[in-house]
Amino acid sequence: MSQSTISPGQEDERERRLQLLLARLPVKIQNYVARLRRPEAKWTRIPAGVLFILGGFLWFLPVLGIWMLPLGLLLLSDDAPLLRRASSVILEWIERKHPKWMGL
Repeated sequence: MSQSTISPGQEDERERRLQLLLARLPVKIQNYVARLRRPEAKWTRIPAGVLFILGGFLWFLPVLGIWMLPLGLLLLSDDAPLLRRASSVILEWIERKHPKWMGL
C-alpha cells in the first residue's frame, strides 16, 4: 500500500469520523456539504473546496471564518488521495485528543 492510499477499513473509519464532525456544523451548511460530497458533484466540489480554503484565509472578515479552511481541505480530500490520507490522520487525531469536537 502506498503512502497516499488508505485501506477500505480505514476509509470506513475516516467516513465515520467525518460524519461526526460534519454533524456539528449548522444544518444549512450540513445540507450544502452533503450535496457537495455526492460523487456526481465532483466539478462543483473542487471549486467549492478551493473557495472555502480561500475564505478561510480571509477569517478576519465578517461571515468568513477560519472554519472554512479545514472544510475546504476535507472537500478536496474526496478527490485527492494524498489529502484523503492526511485527512484520515487528522480526523483520527481529533477523535483521540478532542472527542468533544466530534460530539462524543
